[in-house]
Amino acid sequence: MKYLHTMVRVSDLDASLDFYCNKLGLVEVGERYVNEKGRFTLVFLAAPGDEEAQVELTHNWDAEDLKGGRNFGHLAYRVKDIYALCDKLKKAGIAINRPPRDGHMAFVRSPDGISVELLQESDSLPPREPWASMPNTGNW
Repeated sequence: MKYLHTMVRVSDLDASLDFYCNKLGLVEVGERYVNEKGRFTLVFLAAPGDEEAQVELTHNWDAEDLKGGRNFGHLAYRVKDIYALCDKLKKAGIAINRPPRDGHMAFVRSPDGISVELLQESDSLPPREPWASMPNTGNW
């Protein structure tokens, strides 16, 4: 398992970049991801010299209330075999909130409700049951 990033939702991307980069000293790493269909932009930041530990700023273009923890998104980890880990978690009584239907991504929650994203280390695995037809459960 490898730590990837922490996601934070931001209401004003320019103001957030000013804070995180110009004031706090983080730098933008990689290219921005702009998804017009989904109406959001992702920007990844890191401390200079520590590009492995990143903060993902997620700016949803439509206005939303970011109170009550909605602004904190999730922890993300790269895993060797997403199906094996999800199977292990499910057998341990953990709800798979967003099953790895695509062989690439899944979401679970900690006992305190923190969303954890699991991402397949290599290329997406071929779709496999029971995951391929499993619906989402709860929030993620």
